[in-house]
Amino acid sequence: MSTLDQFGLTESHNTAHKLHIVTADCYDDWHAGLGELQQNWLAAHNFAAKPGAAISLPDAAGNIDMAIGIVAAPYIWDGAKLATALPKSVWKPEIYAQCIDSEELAALALGWGLSAYQFDRYRDKAKPPVNQLVCPETVAISQLSGLLAGTYLCRDLINLPPNHLTPAELENQARQLAATHHADITVHDGDQLASAFPAIHTVGRAAEIGPRLIDMRWGDSGPKITLIGKGITFDSGGLDLKPSKAMEMMKKDMGGAATVLGLATALMTHRTKIRLRVLVAAAENAVSDRAMRPLDVIDTRAGIKVEVGNTDAEGRLVLADALDYALEDTPDFMIDFATLTGAARVALGTELPALFANNQQTADAMLAASRRVADPLWQLPLFDDYDRHLDAGYAALSSTGPSGYGGAITAALFLRRFAGTDTNWAHIDVMAWNLAARPGRPKGGEAMGLRALFDYINRLAAE
Repeated sequence: MSTLDQFGLTESHNTAHKLHIVTADCYDDWHAGLGELQQNWLAAHNFAAKPGAAISLPDAAGNIDMAIGIVAAPYIWDGAKLATALPKSVWKPEIYAQCIDSEELAALALGWGLSAYQFDRYRDKAKPPVNQLVCPETVAISQLSGLLAGTYLCRDLINLPPNHLTPAELENQARQLAATHHADITVHDGDQLASAFPAIHTVGRAAEIGPRLIDMRWGDSGPKITLIGKGITFDSGGLDLKPSKAMEMMKKDMGGAATVLGLATALMTHRTKIRLRVLVAAAENAVSDRAMRPLDVIDTRAGIKVEVGNTDAEGRLVLADALDYALEDTPDFMIDFATLTGAARVALGTELPALFANNQQTADAMLAASRRVADPLWQLPLFDDYDRHLDAGYAALSSTGPSGYGGAITAALFLRRFAGTDTNWAHIDVMAWNLAARPGRPKGGEAMGLRALFDYINRLAAE
């Protein structure tokens, strides 16, 4: 069995039908080369050469002879459309008149694979068969399978219900990943966590299953890359309790952790030449007699006392300890992913993650990567003047500041207090969830920013 078979792709197939890949500007020439029967078939179906459109064509006996798919840049989502628009079969792409190149074909294959994702772990019905695409020989299998495996893992983790994906199960998933790729893994929990990572411990101590800091390392050459994920497996809001509707999707509050584990999967599968470190701050923000209170002053690993402005702003607290710990290893680049603020969603909507970065050259390179792979990011500023709000706490550094405005920026500035101003650090505030389905992007958990950072880190490793 090919490593790609689980993603609706295969490396070879003896009876595959030809799928002609054609751009709109090449369609008339392609159409002119057809026989009268097939031209009449297209006319009878009112087929129009619009990106994402596909149709199968019969032979003289009425059986499937071949198919055509119309594509346009960025190709990835047209690939997803083709996968669901054609009859169930195995299809081998044939590029008409070299209208797209090998990188564009790889994007199309990736979109096809992303469209095959289903989360049906708790359903009795068997999975329906999916269309298969023969992976073109020009496509790098390690990159394609890495991105698909990483995205599928990320989506699966976010989609799991919170009674199944606890901090302990998140640890188990990380251990399985480490075992698969022969990575080293250390987990800090219990009394050792309480003394070494006091903010993570404080956030998660009210829950039935305790918090932990997961530390995974892989690779022995290349730049030192550290990925940090917020792993709040369920967020009730704590004593500043969320309304029931706002709490409904809070199983996705570990979306940052899912993204870094998915990104690590992609990088390790592709064998990217880096020294990779993954830190996941895993906890459940629950309510009990041990829960932190508003205006509690808590300890952090960095030795900075923090006044809890709101118990529902817990993600920045667990990331504070993880960021400080990451600095001890002096990484060349470190980035955290977190479902951190509703303010970022108000500013940019649910489909556009907010990027913050200390280094503008780094930010520019990540934005360029996001455009190349159609994985959007939008930079928001680390506006220094708002830093004063964090110092307006009554007793210590405030975790939120008193202002209700610019919340995504204030949260990023709080993280910068622990990441430092001179480090090559970036922060991505993600939704990690599709509110509605689109081709290749089903409703539910989503790996936002994963492909952009995969591209950026691979280029960094090649320098």
